[in-house]
Amino acid sequence: MPIARRLLLPAFAIPFIARAQTPAPHHDPGRYSTLQGAAVTGLTAPQIAQRRTESPAPPGRPGRWEPRASLPLPRSEMAWAVAMEGRMHLVGGYGEGRVDRAYHHVYDPAADRWTTAAPLPRGANHVAVAADGPFLYALGGFTLQNRRADDGCFVWDSRTDRWRAIAPLPRPRGAASAVVRDGHIHLIGGAGDPPDERASVAWHEVYFPPTDKWERRRPIPAGRDHAGAVAWGGDIHVIGGRFNTFQDNTGLHHVYVAGRDQWERRAPMPTARSGHGLAILAGRFFAMGGEGRDITHGASIDSVYGQVESYDPATDTWQSHAPTPTPRHGLGAAAIGDWIYVAGGGPVVGGGVQSSVHEAFTLG
Repeated sequence: MPIARRLLLPAFAIPFIARAQTPAPHHDPGRYSTLQGAAVTGLTAPQIAQRRTESPAPPGRPGRWEPRASLPLPRSEMAWAVAMEGRMHLVGGYGEGRVDRAYHHVYDPAADRWTTAAPLPRGANHVAVAADGPFLYALGGFTLQNRRADDGCFVWDSRTDRWRAIAPLPRPRGAASAVVRDGHIHLIGGAGDPPDERASVAWHEVYFPPTDKWERRRPIPAGRDHAGAVAWGGDIHVIGGRFNTFQDNTGLHHVYVAGRDQWERRAPMPTARSGHGLAILAGRFFAMGGEGRDITHGASIDSVYGQVESYDPATDTWQSHAPTPTPRHGLGAAAIGDWIYVAGGGPVVGGGVQSSVHEAFTLG
């Protein structure tokens, strides 16, 4: 059994103990697997043809991509990642033939190494995550494949490597966007039940850790799920997503002005998409990855997006940058230092294939 290794954390926190040390290589034969758990050595020509990389946005600094240590196993649909105490955390998702995994993988960029922390108390996919200090919040999710919304909410403490249950969601949902603002957790959008009529919602609820209670706030004007969200300057930006299905993606960009409990529009994302990553680097919001399907007159065109587009909140404008080497959706993306780390995700439309691919982007 591997020897547990104590990870270095800031002085104010007691380090958690890594449960497994996995120095995965940058390129390994197990970088893809199917939803049934079978290993895939490579993608087919029709699958590769789903990749889209051209952006209509004007070019900015291209930046560059570099490979990083692969995930310990192929996985997807964890619904985002979170940066916490200098590390990236990914929880839940699809992997090893199931869609209700309780994975909790932690990436240390200084060591280029993955470790495993305490798993979620219950497995789910499309779990919304947010971090505040030593606490990682995991909210809702689906227990079937992008279906059957769950109301379970949990918080993980990096000082003890333990999860505990907190007040459940007032209304079950998955694929929502979670953002921390002033110590409160805003949960916006997502999709609810019944499973056979899965539909996007506009719900906006706020969790207050000191009281373990939820309150409602003004809903987002256009209900959607699989959207990206970030906090900036006291406001919350929600960008992109889908209306019920990836056949109806949007580039809509709304900002929540908390002081007025109101939503306002901003410049839309140039490439409409859902299941993308969104992270802040050098004062800009970077969107990467995502998926979509266009059906016109019975003909279907599937797209997995590699476009990298960034938004400047000071000028309300977008630019394009070097696309991802491996376009994916349902990935984990988080900014740490001068890099955005993009791990896992589906390299083809839908949940049929997972990846362990991990690539990092910098403007430098």
